[in-house]
Amino acid sequence: MKKKLNEISGYFKLEKLKNDKRIVVFIVCLSIATVLWFLNALSKDYSTTISYPVKYVNPPGNQFLSNSPPAKFDLKVEAHGFTLLRHKLNLSFSPIVLNLSSTTQNLSGENGSFSIRTESLRRRISDQVSSEIRIIEVMPDFVILVLDSLITKTVPVEVNIKTGFKPQFFLKEPISISPEKAQITGPANILDTIFSLKTEVKNYNKLDSDIEKTVEIVHPDKTSVLPEKVTLKIPVEKFTEKKLNVFIEVINKPDGTKIKLFPSEITVTFLVGLSEFENITANDFKLFVDYNSITNDGKNLKIDVDSEPENIQMVRILPETVEYLIETN
Repeated sequence: MKKKLNEISGYFKLEKLKNDKRIVVFIVCLSIATVLWFLNALSKDYSTTISYPVKYVNPPGNQFLSNSPPAKFDLKVEAHGFTLLRHKLNLSFSPIVLNLSSTTQNLSGENGSFSIRTESLRRRISDQVSSEIRIIEVMPDFVILVLDSLITKTVPVEVNIKTGFKPQFFLKEPISISPEKAQITGPANILDTIFSLKTEVKNYNKLDSDIEKTVEIVHPDKTSVLPEKVTLKIPVEKFTEKKLNVFIEVINKPDGTKIKLFPSEITVTFLVGLSEFENITANDFKLFVDYNSITNDGKNLKIDVDSEPENIQMVRILPETVEYLIETN
């Protein structure tokens, strides 16, 4: 057997082929015959099934497509072999576009639901596929389209960013966006749960100067928002330390009672922006001790901060407690 195989393989060696013209003639004739057979086969008509993607566009009025109809149609087609071969080799088909407004125009849907025979779409599909292909059947037989009404409401937009600063730099003013509200449009069942929108997440680190950027508004699927973007402003300023002596008030003191604090004013240390350094005074702070917190064995009262300016950082008070003396008549 091995000897026989060697004889056969030797028969087709290049040198053997060159010396034996009959083999060359045979191979050429076989190749020509194969090509002619292939061309003849492709010139005939054939039937096959081709899957085409479907794109649903242009819903009527202020409506949207709320269900998920078939993403593709299976088309049973008939065409010349050459045409089918071209389509088979083209692995990416342009989608069949169904205009929802014209498709549902003369149909009476129940609760926004339309049942459409794909047979009625055959000519429309054929115009989009190819004039060389005859569509015999479209599958599935029916397509269910559910259209729902859209609603619009206005909601506030919230900032969704993180910030970090270089040493001695802080926010000069609160971060702001413009506009502060946006209109969102979508299905009622989605908008009923939405009371605000957020910007896209952004991180800004090592800030030492103002930032002004355009950021997108994030919104759920099947909704649209206007405007789609807002302007974000982050005012940044260098801060410096400032100290002030602030008087301490006594609250809940009974009428006719006199109390002395030691000391009666304390030092408040804080960081303030350079632009506000001269504007912050002791009158902007309100410190107090509570008369009701006096105990029989206590000698000191804790100092609390009732109010302070918004545009300062790292407030410290020293001392944190004061001694007191109640004077009696």
